[in-house]
Amino acid sequence: MTAALRLLGMFGGLLWLLPSGLLKLHRVRRLGAAQRDRVIRDWSRAVLRTCRIELQLDGPPPTAPCLLAINHVSWLDIVVLNAVAPTRFVAKADVDRWPVVGALARGSGTLFIERSRPRDAMRVMHDMTRCLREGQQVSVFPEGTTSAGDRILPLHANLFQAAVSAAVAVQPVLLRYLDADGVTPSTAPAYVGDDSILRTLWRMAAAPRLHASIAYLSPIHGGERRALARAVQDSLQQALSTATPLAAAAELAAAR
Repeated sequence: MTAALRLLGMFGGLLWLLPSGLLKLHRVRRLGAAQRDRVIRDWSRAVLRTCRIELQLDGPPPTAPCLLAINHVSWLDIVVLNAVAPTRFVAKADVDRWPVVGALARGSGTLFIERSRPRDAMRVMHDMTRCLREGQQVSVFPEGTTSAGDRILPLHANLFQAAVSAAVAVQPVLLRYLDADGVTPSTAPAYVGDDSILRTLWRMAAAPRLHASIAYLSPIHGGERRALARAVQDSLQQALSTATPLAAAAELAAAR
């Protein structure tokens, strides 16, 4: 199958999945968190199948309340992570204004931050702390922007204050996209600079089937926010520098 035909199939599948996901979230809004998480997880896995991406896991996702700190590569990152274990994400307010996608993000419990308003950061910090104290997990991309996945950018320490205030651990998570061999890094899903989602989809359609590798690293306990940011940066950078093939990697669906 040519890349053009693959792109048409991916684009058509996503156009179907976006409104169908919104409808499913609307139906389970009045149900419990477990039902909502199941819908989000199943929908996210369907998106990954449509995009020809398989999951690889290194270590189990955390079950206790914590702040997950993840390196940021692509617009697909949230989908990849939600396909394993849905959490509350912190995202820029622009996402809330995107057609359909914004409604999906709201329905999944995303916390939106208006970066141009300094006081809004304090509001979101209080919301994050409240969620953590209530026993939820909150995920952030502390780099503040995306990279090609070949390095860890400097982390914003302010986001770690919620973990300090709620007295919970910080869970570093290394996310990598790999070629079909499950070893070689791939930049096809990267969403950097002037990239568009359509251009990203084209690169993915032109590539062999890809893998998304998620490594849950050792949790970090205690310390003030700057120390936590440094510790997470070191943990992610070391894991990226020493990344090796996962011997028993498989799709999450086959493992559960």
